[in-house]
Amino acid sequence: MVSPASRRELVDWAKDGFQLTERRACRAVSVGRSMLRYASVKAPDAPLRARLHELARDRLTFGYPRLHVLLRREGWTVNRKRVYRLYREEGLSLTRKRPRRRKAAMLRSVRPTTEAANQRWAMDFMHDVLASGQKIRIFTLVDIHTRECLTLRAQRGFRGEDVASILSEVGEARAALPDVIQVDNGTEFTSTHSIIGRTGIACNWTSVGQRNQWTIASWKPSMAA
Repeated sequence: MVSPASRRELVDWAKDGFQLTERRACRAVSVGRSMLRYASVKAPDAPLRARLHELARDRLTFGYPRLHVLLRREGWTVNRKRVYRLYREEGLSLTRKRPRRRKAAMLRSVRPTTEAANQRWAMDFMHDVLASGQKIRIFTLVDIHTRECLTLRAQRGFRGEDVASILSEVGEARAALPDVIQVDNGTEFTSTHSIIGRTGIACNWTSVGQRNQWTIASWKPSMAA
């Protein structure tokens, strides 16, 4: 309660609520009677507000600092703080433009729907470096429907025959193989002869340069953990 208007409201509340005179109400709430009866002698802001509106309408990209310069050039004796206060009270603040989000250059493919486990799997590779500096690759196989990690195999490198052998082992352990498996265009996966010929699984290839985003990208844990 700092502004004079708030103090006047407090005095009125004390007068009406406790049936006090103005003198006693001011004494009770510690408000001076001179402040209560004070009448402002400053010039009204209506002409300045109207001119500020006109300038802001004509110059849509000008903020209050540049509008203040224009007012001073026209002969208005007004400081920058007063222009800022009127500028905010009249709602003339400029709205900041939000940066546009980058849009994908290619249309996103529709995510396939599954109704049960072993209908669609997804496989991809993760990479890491050991403390000795040796690079390793980790083969990841995930069931898209259950989000279950079916296997993780770490080796220095994989060939198409290695991938086919792993799929056969997982299929024997689960007593089922998927109808479709989602893969990217890696060299191990493009060996369709060794994969499809030995397992009979239909491969659904992602577009060139597109990640295998349906499952592997969202499932991958942090290798630093």
